[in-house]
Amino acid sequence: MLPRVVIAGRANVGKSSLFNRLAGRRLALVADTPGLTRDGRETEVRLAGRAVLLADTAGLEAGPSGSLAGRMLARAEAVVRRADLVVFVIDARAGVLPRDLELAQWLRRQGRPVMAVTNKAEGRGAAGAAEGWRLGLGEPLAVSAAHGEGIDALAAAIAARLAPAGEVREAAERALRLAVVGRPNAGKSTLINRLLGEDRLLTGPEPGITRDAVTLPFTAADGTLFALIDTAGLRRRARVGRGAETLAASAAITALKRAEVVALAVDATAGIHEQDLEIGRLIAEEGRAAVVILTKWDAVPARAGVKCAIEERIAASLPQLKGVTVLPLSALTGVGMTAFLPAVAEAAEVWNRRIPTGSLNRWLTQALARHPPPIIGGRRVNLRYITEAKARPPSFVVFGSRAEAAPEEYRRYLVNGLRESFALPGTPIRLTFRNTENPFAASE
Repeated sequence: MLPRVVIAGRANVGKSSLFNRLAGRRLALVADTPGLTRDGRETEVRLAGRAVLLADTAGLEAGPSGSLAGRMLARAEAVVRRADLVVFVIDARAGVLPRDLELAQWLRRQGRPVMAVTNKAEGRGAAGAAEGWRLGLGEPLAVSAAHGEGIDALAAAIAARLAPAGEVREAAERALRLAVVGRPNAGKSTLINRLLGEDRLLTGPEPGITRDAVTLPFTAADGTLFALIDTAGLRRRARVGRGAETLAASAAITALKRAEVVALAVDATAGIHEQDLEIGRLIAEEGRAAVVILTKWDAVPARAGVKCAIEERIAASLPQLKGVTVLPLSALTGVGMTAFLPAVAEAAEVWNRRIPTGSLNRWLTQALARHPPPIIGGRRVNLRYITEAKARPPSFVVFGSRAEAAPEEYRRYLVNGLRESFALPGTPIRLTFRNTENPFAASE
């Protein structure tokens, strides 16, 4: 296992900015909004030549037990307790506040190695950087995450504080990126917590708890590696507010675009809404593999009727995902969970499928014989050859004279034929027509 380096501190001291700077890319949401980060984010990075697992956390702010603030604090504290090294960040401009001193004392009691960092130490913050000595955590390192100052020295200091590298997995086998998307309060975070077997993500009855798109590594029982991506709930654009909610929606859509398989979480107790279908259309437009999960299944009374109604609505409204797996489950009780990852793996296999050119052209010959292309403007569309240009998603090119004139109805006929003949359920299929001769005709 890689050593875990956890960035901690009170809210709005620049933890997520520092996390992004050390990671070398923008992974965590950043804004002048206290408490923007709610769930911890982890990523593998290399610091001064040393591979580590870097973790961001929510601000360590006090709150009543059971409240949202209290649950955020408990989650962040749990991450800190698993750390091999804690990077404790304060705001150099604000100086050492009473809450900083309380947290420093609490960190010392945890028995974890801690190093102090004074962020925002550029400009007028430079004078307050030395105040970090008051924390009693040794010499503070002054940095500016926003401007990149002191980052190389911090990376070297982190690497030096970690135990010598043993036989660790420096480069993990490529993980399958699985994003869970849906409307607010559809049970996305609860699902991921159930898979992980622990409460790693903040959950609760309040809609919109998740703000950032959080990626967590997970190894299934069969050894398959996953990168589980929890996302903020996606509401209709007209109902998305400004500030944190806009950033959260943007992060969710970006995560969807970077995923390989997307699980669309539909709250089965509320039925399927137009916004669920809109998210499904976005999945198809981006060419992602998909599964649909009906969450909170334990709370659904007339289950057969609900599942049938949702499947019919999906079939009518999402022809691009025809045949997509619809899986009822309950992350709360575990019902249906054993079928979830196999369904994801099957969707990924279909999405990656390559079909031999010979098989495709035998199929095309039969498809043309059953239903010849139409006559357009007095001339028949003449289709001669098909090949799979790429997978992820399956993308095909049909060549022939006047091929580009093929009407939409005939294109749908061919797409449906490809889906049924080559077992391509639930995945977007790209079909392009080109007005050109068979590129292999000369070699035949």
